[in-house]
Amino acid sequence: MSKTIDYYFTPVSPWTHLGHERLRELARQHGAVIRPKPVDFGRVFSVSGGVPLKQRPIQRQAYRMFELARWRDHLGIPIQLEPKFFPAAADLAAKAIIAAATHGTDKQMDIAGAILRACWEEDRNVADPATLEAIATAQGVDGAALLAAAAAPATQSAFDALTQEAIDHQVFGAPTYLIDGEPFWGQDRLEFVARKLAA
Repeated sequence: MSKTIDYYFTPVSPWTHLGHERLRELARQHGAVIRPKPVDFGRVFSVSGGVPLKQRPIQRQAYRMFELARWRDHLGIPIQLEPKFFPAAADLAAKAIIAAATHGTDKQMDIAGAILRACWEEDRNVADPATLEAIATAQGVDGAALLAAAAAPATQSAFDALTQEAIDHQVFGAPTYLIDGEPFWGQDRLEFVARKLAA
C-alpha cells in the first residue's frame, strides 16, 4: 500500500525550494502520493512561536545565510541568497497552487516548483498577478483562468482550511512533510522521509 505525504509549505520559502524536486523524486522512487498543502505561515507563526525573518535577531539572520549557501553548494541547486523580490507576499501564489488542483497533483507540483524557481533562481516577483499568470501559462495551464480561480472565495476557504489543518497537526515551519501522523520539518530531514517511505 502506497504511503501519502502531506506536504505543508509556502511558495516563498528557500528551504521549500531546496527540497521540492527532491521530495518529488523520493515519492517516485517509493510509489508515494504527495498531497500539496500550501498554507499561511503568518497564521502558523502566530500560534507556534515563529517569527518573520526580518524580526529575527541579527545572529539568526546571519546564520541563515551561511546555511543557505552551504545547502546550495552541497545540493548543487541554484539559489539567490538575497533575491530582488523577497520577502514577497505568498497568499496569491499559494492560492494559485490550490486552484491548480483541478489539473491534478502533478500539475500543482509543477506550478509550485516553477513559482519557487521564479522567486529563488530567477529574481521574479511571485506576488505579482501577471508574473503568476505567466508562470502558470508556461506550465501548460490557462494562466488567466487559474488566477481567476485563485481569487475565488472557495479557494480562500480552502487556503484557510489547509492552514488550520497545519496548525492542528502542530506544523510550525516550512516545509513540513507528514507521513502516517509523523512530522518531518525541513528539507534537511528528507533522508528520514526516505527511511519512513522505505519502512
